[in-house]
Amino acid sequence: MFLEKIKTPGLSHLSYIIGSGGQAAVIDPRRDFEVYVERARAEGLEITHIFETHRNEDLLSGSPILADLTGATVHHGPNPAGNVAFANTTREGDCFELGQLKIEVLETPGHTDDHLAFVIHDSEYSEGPVGVFTGDALFVGDVGRTDFYPERKEEVAGLLFDSLQKLCRLGDQAIIYPAHGAGSVCGSGMADREFSTIGHERRNNPRLRISDRDEFIKAKVAEHHYQPPYFRLMERLNLEGADAAPRIMRPRRLGLDDLRESGADHLVDVREPLAYAAGHMPGAMCLPVGMIPAFAGWFLGEGDRIALVASEEDQLAHAMAHLVRIGLDNVVGGYVGVVPAAAQGKAMRSIPMIGTEEVARRLDQDSCEWTLLDVRDADERQDASIDGSEHIYVGELNTRWKELDRDRHYTLMCASGMRASVAAGWLASQGFKRLDIYLGSMGAWKNAHG
Repeated sequence: MFLEKIKTPGLSHLSYIIGSGGQAAVIDPRRDFEVYVERARAEGLEITHIFETHRNEDLLSGSPILADLTGATVHHGPNPAGNVAFANTTREGDCFELGQLKIEVLETPGHTDDHLAFVIHDSEYSEGPVGVFTGDALFVGDVGRTDFYPERKEEVAGLLFDSLQKLCRLGDQAIIYPAHGAGSVCGSGMADREFSTIGHERRNNPRLRISDRDEFIKAKVAEHHYQPPYFRLMERLNLEGADAAPRIMRPRRLGLDDLRESGADHLVDVREPLAYAAGHMPGAMCLPVGMIPAFAGWFLGEGDRIALVASEEDQLAHAMAHLVRIGLDNVVGGYVGVVPAAAQGKAMRSIPMIGTEEVARRLDQDSCEWTLLDVRDADERQDASIDGSEHIYVGELNTRWKELDRDRHYTLMCASGMRASVAAGWLASQGFKRLDIYLGSMGAWKNAHG
């Protein structure tokens, strides 16, 4: 028996390849799918089955492309809110054999209506299943979000409770293989660990420890999650089937003249926040490479022409890979060399960084021309906030920037200054000039004020 986890950094997506007897199955493949074919061939396996735990909201499925290449059949659950054009419908009780493996289907709605789990049985050992691919129903330390059907919020939370009880009945010995790990937007309390069992989760997972169905529903309904606009794009393309990823996941190299003539809708600076703040090209937004999966889908849209600015070539490649995985393919090119551009006389902009003493001084002055704008999420702000600050979540600035006064002075803050840099960069790209960033943000404030 062979099983390997394939991790997609940034999105914290986890997919799997499992095989026996010369056959292999892939669970929840990503769009750049070559890794699965390479792994299977290295083990002497033929990919014959592709299983989708649900229609993903946060990344593009590679199932239709992988199926075209390998001839494998894609299996998806019922009730997907549309026709999954590239998949067969599979239901509870269906079983698939691969050598000594048997994959059993469980319907586990709640996170989405079409959600499935796939139970792994080893015919050599009959005392309960070996493991289960839990998708986005059960994570390590958390369970799936249930906010995708707001008009049915109590119903779907109850469905998830029932699905989790079904998973728990598989037995404490079963290893869980979720579709996401810590850092994913598909959950908020995942443990920073990628291995667990049903038994460990049953004893330690805060949501699984809620035994009363009504109490569980109340807890899930009370959660607060954000849905970036690109989720709707993922949902549509994961029904229709996305095209293959670009063969070369590295943008065309642009010179300064090329950059100016590229016709890009967005100039995206993917360097670290301090580098961006120190000097960036006019009109550029700040979106560090590691933050692209979480925030690009708030500010960039389908078909937008994107030009990247980086410190070095590998940054460009990593940035493009992140964008391609969420369907933002129209990368017209990338430029490296902000400092040389400045040396050639290219105008630059900067955004000052300020510290706790300056923030406190401004708050004491109660200036009518200055606002401390907190861009953390609502749960963070509820836990702790600075008196006198105002709040708009960083992603919601994609449209709510229009509520702000371009002539006003704004200091952006978050937990550390990272998301504040993204927010400040977006506002700068929309023509705001009186901006600065609270370096250290809430962490620095707590350290100074207890």
